[in-house]
Amino acid sequence: MIDLPAKKRGPQLARALTGIVAAALVTPMALAGPAAASARPKPPNVTVIMGTTDRIVSADPAGSYDLPSWTIVWNVYQTLVKYPPGSTKIVPDAATCHWQGSGATVYVCTLLPHQFFSNGDPVTGQDVVYSFERVLKINSPNGAAVLLAPMKSVKASGNTVTFTLKYNDATWPDVLTTGVGGIVDAKVFPFDKLQPDAQIIGSGPYELHSYTPNQLAVFTPNPYYGGNDVLKNKEFIIRYEESATTLVSDVQSGAVDIAYRELTPTQLTALKRSKGVTVVKGQGIEIRYLVFNLKVMPGSNPAQKLAIRQAVAYVLNRQDIATNIYHGIVSPLYSIIPNALPGHIDSFRLVYGSAPNVAKAKKVLEAAGVQVPVKFTLWYNTNHYQDADLATELQRQLNASGLFNVSLSSAEWTTYDKSATTDQYPVYLFGWFPDYPDADDYTSPFYSCPPFMVDHYCNATVVKDIAKEEGSTVPAVRDAAFRQLQLQTAKDAPLVPIWQGGQVAASHGPVTGLKQTLDPSYIFRFWLIGKS
Repeated sequence: MIDLPAKKRGPQLARALTGIVAAALVTPMALAGPAAASARPKPPNVTVIMGTTDRIVSADPAGSYDLPSWTIVWNVYQTLVKYPPGSTKIVPDAATCHWQGSGATVYVCTLLPHQFFSNGDPVTGQDVVYSFERVLKINSPNGAAVLLAPMKSVKASGNTVTFTLKYNDATWPDVLTTGVGGIVDAKVFPFDKLQPDAQIIGSGPYELHSYTPNQLAVFTPNPYYGGNDVLKNKEFIIRYEESATTLVSDVQSGAVDIAYRELTPTQLTALKRSKGVTVVKGQGIEIRYLVFNLKVMPGSNPAQKLAIRQAVAYVLNRQDIATNIYHGIVSPLYSIIPNALPGHIDSFRLVYGSAPNVAKAKKVLEAAGVQVPVKFTLWYNTNHYQDADLATELQRQLNASGLFNVSLSSAEWTTYDKSATTDQYPVYLFGWFPDYPDADDYTSPFYSCPPFMVDHYCNATVVKDIAKEEGSTVPAVRDAAFRQLQLQTAKDAPLVPIWQGGQVAASHGPVTGLKQTLDPSYIFRFWLIGKS
């Protein structure tokens, strides 16, 4: 049992003592924050405005597991290690880290000097421990505590933090780069509940200056930032647009400098012809997929539910979706793992064939005693993913087979995200952006028991395959485990992959640095964006 009050007193007492000594002696440590800030080059007198149709779930690292929220986390908070732009090689952020010993169970990080929160508090080892234990304590249904499942303990000795894992996990450094690794100030953030969005602080390059939910977020430089990122602007503003239509209009008029997520292919085509607008494409491994909630989906028994999922997989025409709905800016996806990552195989093509097969779909339904047409509601999101066109095409394909009677329903993102993970949607569309660019990030969150989507799928063999790939740094071993995992989950089909695509944004005027940040990590780095 953790003595929470004593734990909270520790950092507070340390800070109190630091303040007393500082007042008496004016130590170098006391001056490190302001000195470090004043020594940094001043950012250019540039304000950048980005428009988006996204909505955040929480700006607290303990309460989010979505790209819009993590975009704030990555810019306001530091993580121990990070991915630099355009690279998959992990480098220090707030700390230098290394594996201890020959295995992959003890990971040691030492904080770099002169790291400060935007309120002037120093970043300590106890803050790091507090941050990770707090994620597990809160265990938010919208958070990413599941990513910390390998962690047995985290302890600090001064500014050295030691993570001990339950088993070998070569992906642990990758996990630390994600939003769940955001370091919070133990003096400010409550241990057992989320910090209000407007009151967050971090030690990253920016601080949240003001926030109006679903309307506007204004970011200004952290005056005590001690990291190595150089800011190309003095202010970064996010405008949360009402719709993609208003977003298109605003970037065309110059009301926003950048339009980022979520524009339809038709809108992007129109923007390419707009005066003063540049459409920028970057690398990315975003995917879109169908989710079946095994508890509430149609079917009177497990065999019937499996047959229905397999029949959908047989009927789906991915190429038509990529060509007719997305005008070729996405590609058909035949595995939950994108084909750009090592370990990928076209498992759904191997199991269900390369083209739709209504006859086999009908046969599998008949064998399980399923009466057709199978009636269900397909849910989609209206603003976070802009999936109305995709949902309509899926409905058309499934109903045209004569085997299904699909109706459509939709919801705004904050409602959608909560409802999808609380057994309210039998079948729904979801998207995924990588926590880190490794095949494990496209398997472990989906197929661990329980998975983060709470879709009630659990297969012991798949869980063992995940353990094999996570426990090895040998590519051949990992690839073999990924192959078996993909084949089994294609046969079970709790998720049916549809497409994969890269990142696309539109800019108006002399915006710089945009393409540099559109990389497979999906970290949108405010500090890279400037104006020529």
